[in-house]
Amino acid sequence: MTDTPANDGTRDATPVARPSSPTSASPAPATGSGSTSSTSSTPTGSTPVYSTPEATGPDAALSPDTATPLVDDPALTETAATADANRHTLVENVMGVVTGVFIASFGLFLLKASGAVSGGTAGIALLLDYAGPLSFGALFMLVNVPFFALAVWKKGVAFTLRTVLTVGMVSAMSYLHPAVFHIDDIDPVYGTLGGNLLVGVGLLILFRHGASLGGINILALVLQEKLGWRAGYVQMAVDVVIILFSLTVVSPWIVLLSAAGAVVLNLVLALNHKQGRYLGRT
Repeated sequence: MTDTPANDGTRDATPVARPSSPTSASPAPATGSGSTSSTSSTPTGSTPVYSTPEATGPDAALSPDTATPLVDDPALTETAATADANRHTLVENVMGVVTGVFIASFGLFLLKASGAVSGGTAGIALLLDYAGPLSFGALFMLVNVPFFALAVWKKGVAFTLRTVLTVGMVSAMSYLHPAVFHIDDIDPVYGTLGGNLLVGVGLLILFRHGASLGGINILALVLQEKLGWRAGYVQMAVDVVIILFSLTVVSPWIVLLSAAGAVVLNLVLALNHKQGRYLGRT
């Protein structure tokens, strides 16, 4: 999750051929017929001269002497040789999805225990859970069903299957958490902000292993890939609309806390889920 480290903190442009001193701009005197002109050697103590061949593609952004990327986006310098090395293994994907699901589902558990709401399909399921007889787990699966078609169309079968799996796991864990972890009283500020922070971290892990929690997450990822819109900002805008609807179910104070929590959640995504920031492939 870190950027490519800087090259000694001196990321200058690629060196170009230049005179060894300010007074040596005039052509060098001709040498004898028995000697060979050398343009690559430099006098002792002078600045080395680099030749800069024209290059295209990923290697054009590399320093000719150290081959260190001179840009902050590692995706611009990824080559075919390093693409496979950046690919996640099956074990990494399984552990990533399980970890992301657990963290996100526990965050949703804190939100429900606080009586708060959230954005996305999880927020819709929470609202319906407060207002109706169905449980959050069942509602969360039902609300996501229409978005699975969008996932197949825009993200492919593999992504859709992983998303269906993660949604089903979150639904299952919504029954597990309250059965093994009892909360009689929780501060709503702590529960709302902490719960949204955990959901954001869980979503970030899922995104980086080619999965999501469905619904608005799928729409946000599609818009980021097709239009360049940040997934976090897209989801934040949709979440604000959903939270405003929660005024019909919960108190204005809880709605205000929920709005602050939605900002926390989506800032986690907006500040960390950037194109090229992370090279792990599924």
